[in-house]
Amino acid sequence: MKEYRTIQKVQGPLVFVEKTEPVGYNELVNIVQADGTTKRGQVLDTSDDIVVVQVFETTAGIGRDAGVRFTGETIKMPVGHEMLGRILSGGGKPKDGGPEIVPEKKIDINGAAINPYARASPSEFIQTGISTIDATNTLVRGQKLPIFSGAGLPHNEIALQIARQAKVPGSTEEFAVVFAAMGITKEEENQFMADFERTGALEHAVVFLNLADDPAVERIITPRLALTTAEYLAFELGYHVLVILTDMTNYCEALRQIGAAREEVPGRRGYPGYMYTDLASLYERAGIIKGNKGSVTQLSILTMPGDDITHPIPDLSGYITEGQIVVNRELHRKGIYPPINVMPSLSRLMNLGIGEGKTRDDHKKVSDQMYAGYAEGVDLRGLVAIVGKDALSERDQLFLEFADLFEGRFVRQGHDEDRSIADSLDLGWELLSSLPEDQLTRIDRDLIRKYHPKYRKE
Repeated sequence: MKEYRTIQKVQGPLVFVEKTEPVGYNELVNIVQADGTTKRGQVLDTSDDIVVVQVFETTAGIGRDAGVRFTGETIKMPVGHEMLGRILSGGGKPKDGGPEIVPEKKIDINGAAINPYARASPSEFIQTGISTIDATNTLVRGQKLPIFSGAGLPHNEIALQIARQAKVPGSTEEFAVVFAAMGITKEEENQFMADFERTGALEHAVVFLNLADDPAVERIITPRLALTTAEYLAFELGYHVLVILTDMTNYCEALRQIGAAREEVPGRRGYPGYMYTDLASLYERAGIIKGNKGSVTQLSILTMPGDDITHPIPDLSGYITEGQIVVNRELHRKGIYPPINVMPSLSRLMNLGIGEGKTRDDHKKVSDQMYAGYAEGVDLRGLVAIVGKDALSERDQLFLEFADLFEGRFVRQGHDEDRSIADSLDLGWELLSSLPEDQLTRIDRDLIRKYHPKYRKE
């Protein structure tokens, strides 16, 4: 392998090398320093006379006398059965004190797009054990559903709860979780590792942890390593895989940092103009392939800067994905966990995964009725602030109370409380029974007679 000493300059995480031979985009590079140590990098850009290399570690110590070797290969993830139960760094190296992974195969981390014609339509319900997701914003196998949160809100706790509890009811097929954390603090790393080990969820999980003090460049490859692992487990070993990516905002900040180092012309709020395409290359790796029994489902978590849902990161994510779960600061202030606000939340594939034979025949109607009742109750809170509670009619007071009941009993649940879909729907009926029957306008009479607590007692 030829070694070149043609480094022109080092700028942030980037090394600019005078071009001496044809090189490919994303090609792996080894940089040998004067003391003999080697740092790994990747070709980020190539022109007629300069090659831009992004270095996975710090660029400190790299001088003009360092040797550059182009390997002719792209980054490949070593994958195998024994990955389940392992905790890896954001670069794919063991972090749990265990041995290096003995690969059954090495796969390019950039993956291949799924041919739209080969995609199967998602239709199987995934139970997370969280009522506000299962009953009102149902996650379906093969879906990509982001969680929009804000700084200081318990999105990591929600992610861990879903990782512990997610399952397909009644299915005996193998289920696995791939959990990738990007830009987390040491405290969060300890929390993640302790939770996985405490609950035994690590047995069927692969965990990637990229810390805040790790290089920004590593943050770019962490989700790609995780998705490559998920695709191998799903499409070659037949697992149904749930991929949890947290926090996509840290990933996008790393994109912006590298874009600035490359002196690119920035787009909205300083983020690269290609951020939409880059995010799509990650999100679109979820799905089901016809004739293949495995599947990849994605839950990506992102914190909205300043709780702004119009910020480029949630805005672009919303265009690519199939809905959103919104974590609410006001509910969090009330001490409600998980503080998921069902009103701006949406699962566009929900109707494909619910109903008779999948969840229950009353699922859609109960969900719609609870939405309607809660929305009316929340509107009435604004009216109470103006005219006072006593000015409301008896009917309006019932809906006002329903909104409080909905938040206090349906939305609120324990960190380790794993509710089945039947439990969530039965709880919904119990809350709806506080309203007069003639106000249940979105539910068929037959379903009321079948599930309403008043008729069940008879």
